Amino acid sequence: MTVTRETVLAALDGVALPGGGTLVSRDLIRALQVDEGPQGATIRFVIEAATPDDARALAPAQALAEAALKALSGVAQVQAVMTAHGPAKKEPAPSLKIGGHPTPQAAGPQKVSGVARILAVASGKGGVGKSTVSSNLAVALARQGRRVGLLDADIHGPSQAKMMGVSARPQSPDGKIIEPVEAHGVKMMSLGLMLKEGEAVIWRGPMLMGALQQLLGQVNWGTLDVLVVDLPPGTGDVQLTLCQRTQLTGALVVSTPQDVALLDARKALDMFAKLKTPVLGLIENMSTYICPNCGHEAHIFGHGGVAAEAAKLDLPFLGELPLALEVRQAGDAGTPIAAGDGPHAEAYARLAQRLVAGGMA
Repeated sequence: MTVTRETVLAALDGVALPGGGTLVSRDLIRALQVDEGPQGATIRFVIEAATPDDARALAPAQALAEAALKALSGVAQVQAVMTAHGPAKKEPAPSLKIGGHPTPQAAGPQKVSGVARILAVASGKGGVGKSTVSSNLAVALARQGRRVGLLDADIHGPSQAKMMGVSARPQSPDGKIIEPVEAHGVKMMSLGLMLKEGEAVIWRGPMLMGALQQLLGQVNWGTLDVLVVDLPPGTGDVQLTLCQRTQLTGALVVSTPQDVALLDARKALDMFAKLKTPVLGLIENMSTYICPNCGHEAHIFGHGGVAAEAAKLDLPFLGELPLALEVRQAGDAGTPIAAGDGPHAEAYARLAQRLVAGGMA
């Protein structure tokens, strides 16, 4: 029988603790590893107590946990370690465990240290190319001479590590502050860099909010002219948290020209209006397709719908971006099309120039 992480956590969740709860429900398990071997699985984990007194009180639970895991079919060895970090402090030190509940914030929206402007790239629905726009815009702004950061805030579906060609796990010399990685002249951070490939993030709202707070506040962004934040699609917890807790320069809303996409883009615009976040403009993605064989221009998703919507709402229309095989291939290869030359790169360069000229980036 193959021993999985889920099997181990289920067994640990059955170990009751003094005062109620379990090792899992009270979030005391750290560094869980399950290694398969010829004789069976070896399970290693840490029980992290808040104080030495708590650690002593948890000693019986540690013994019960080890016994419960050794009783599982296919388990050869169990190695559990108890740790304690001293008395609880009023303001606990940050942790590299991403996804805890957010810390209280009494004041209103806060600035991110060292960051002059924050642009949130949003869409009402998935599949309109928002992440592609985010990565290429960040690279295009860097080529304009701006100091740029890129934050992948799509917690459930992080893709920027792939699009930017980054696979190295971020480092933390002091165990508190995370050093962002750099690619194509852009400092970037994504939860995808801290997960195994293909590993799902199964979190409810508070965990998402805590993760976003950490990715903004615990990353050493340094001095940036602009931080581009790639939001998840829709109007959920991440968008609400970002707008309420962070001083944003404004939002860029990406949509394709088709009516169905515009229906959802209007919901995103309504969300930003209710949250009192400025919308800096609308972007029409997948606007035109040029046949590479005959040069014919086609409008697969329609054309001009986003520009018409911007005019109707009296919002800036920031430009059209093409639907092109080269853009997709460049993103899959980890080198955004905006990092090179040619007409597709030029489309993103014009968008970046427009934002810089308008003082938005």
